[in-house]
Amino acid sequence: MHVSLTPELEARIKAKVESGLYNNASEVIREALRFMETHEEWVRELQLAQLREKLRVGIEQLDRGEGIPIDSMNALDRFFDDVKS
Repeated sequence: MHVSLTPELEARIKAKVESGLYNNASEVIREALRFMETHEEWVRELQLAQLREKLRVGIEQLDRGEGIPIDSMNALDRFFDDVKS
């Protein structure tokens, strides 16, 4: 595999190796990829938490009788048209 890096990224990788924290550039890249995977998992969990909160609010609104009945595709289309504007 061949990877092209900007001079700035190359310098950052070299600095990490020179700091003694890593033995070579491959270790730096592997660590960066692990961090990226962890970050992506964290973002997914955050998105799920936000969705759960919105669902909770929606269920509470329905329990209070604040729902909007949608009984056809036309009604659903009108609902989404209203939301967009």
